[in-house]
Amino acid sequence: MCSGDADDETHDAMNIQKLISGALLFLLGQIMVWYQINGQFISTWMKNHPVAVSFIGVPISFVYIYATEYLVEAFNGDLWPQRLIGFSMGMIAFAILTYIHLNQAITLKTAVTLALATAIVVIQIIWK
Repeated sequence: MCSGDADDETHDAMNIQKLISGALLFLLGQIMVWYQINGQFISTWMKNHPVAVSFIGVPISFVYIYATEYLVEAFNGDLWPQRLIGFSMGMIAFAILTYIHLNQAITLKTAVTLALATAIVVIQIIWK
C-alpha cells in the first residue's frame, strides 16, 4: 500500500464524532425552534411576548451554524447531507413535540413521513 492510499482513506472516512455532534446539534436546534414558534400554543407568556421570544433566535442560529460545520466536515465538504439530516431531525422533533404538548396523534401519514425522514438520514450516512 502506498502512503498516498492511507491519506485517501483518512480523507474519505466519515468523522463519526462530528456526524453525531452535528446531528444532535440539529436536533437541539429543531427542538428550540419548535418551542420558539409553537410555544404560543402552550404558554400564555410566550403568546403575549413574541418580541422577547424572537430573541431565542440568536442562540438557535449559533446551534445551526455549528451543526452545519460539523456535518459538512463529517461528509468531507459535502453540503447536501447536512441539509437532509437537518430536515429529518426537524421532522422527528416536530412529530414528537407536537404529540407531547398538543396531543396531536401521529397518523399513518405522519408515521410514513417519519419513516422516510429516518431513511433519508440512513441513506446519507451509509451511501458513499
